[in-house]
Amino acid sequence: MAFQKNILFVMFVIITLTAYSQSNSKTMKFNQLTPEETRVIINKGTEAPNTGEFVNLNEDGTYTCKQCDAPLYRSGDKFDSHCGWPSFDDEIEGAVKRIPDADGMRTEIVCANCGGHLGHVFKGEGYTDKNIRHCVNSISLNFVSDKETPNIEQTSTNMEQASTLAANQKQDTAIFAGGCFWGMEYYFQREKGVLAVAPGYIGGHKDNPTYQEVCSHTTGHAEAIEVVFDPKQISYEKLARLFFEIHDPTQVDRQGPDIGDQYRSEIFYKDEQQKETSEKLIKILEGKGYKIATHLTKATKFWTAENYHHDYYETKGGTPYCHGYTKRF
Repeated sequence: MAFQKNILFVMFVIITLTAYSQSNSKTMKFNQLTPEETRVIINKGTEAPNTGEFVNLNEDGTYTCKQCDAPLYRSGDKFDSHCGWPSFDDEIEGAVKRIPDADGMRTEIVCANCGGHLGHVFKGEGYTDKNIRHCVNSISLNFVSDKETPNIEQTSTNMEQASTLAANQKQDTAIFAGGCFWGMEYYFQREKGVLAVAPGYIGGHKDNPTYQEVCSHTTGHAEAIEVVFDPKQISYEKLARLFFEIHDPTQVDRQGPDIGDQYRSEIFYKDEQQKETSEKLIKILEGKGYKIATHLTKATKFWTAENYHHDYYETKGGTPYCHGYTKRF
């Protein structure tokens, strides 16, 4: 009887998650998959052992979902289990879902954002101190390397141009933090009057932080964007309204599947006028029933992120996995 109940429960979970995934697929845009990627990611297949491109990769970086680009694993949690597939003993918090197989023998792991099949998770094998192994198909992953260091000459040029724009009285700057800076950059780059958008870090105590340090929750920094704009074409208030409408300002220390203090909602104002404008918009939203979690903080030094974070979706393709437009005003 207990076994039958367990089977029924597992079937209920699978049906529910399948319906949820199908419902979400109508509104979420995913990357186009090859037939082999579809066989593994959609139809829950398995690639042959020791054939995947990431089995023996030892570079520092972040492994993301092939279908939706959501960050899944960090290189520091990867280890060599000699099993023929990439192995990890931890995932990025909230990035992976576990689903018991119908036979009760194994536990499947899928991307929490899109439901794409990753592989299976095993416990008690004793490979690492965490005593857990995420056995993942390489074909289910992409990899963003930390070794893609900035082109110093190009970065210096970009910074000089940005400084020139900011110094010009016809230009102004704004800094917003609202989850992954890839998605924030994507939406702000498309606004008429926005001249430049740079992803980076702000609000913490560590000078010149790296992406890995910010992800370790030891710097106090938030992922943010610095927006250079022409106030004759677009106002700070319109930018701030966009900020509140492309992320969920009611979430605390997270945005969608991204969880952590670096993903907090925060406006870093440069002067009292920007602060007053932000306060006005928050009051409007609160009057509409929203419980706003957005902090307002006087801007400090903005640290530009590593070069590979710039123009992420323009370079990689696809659309943001944790940002979308919701009209709130």
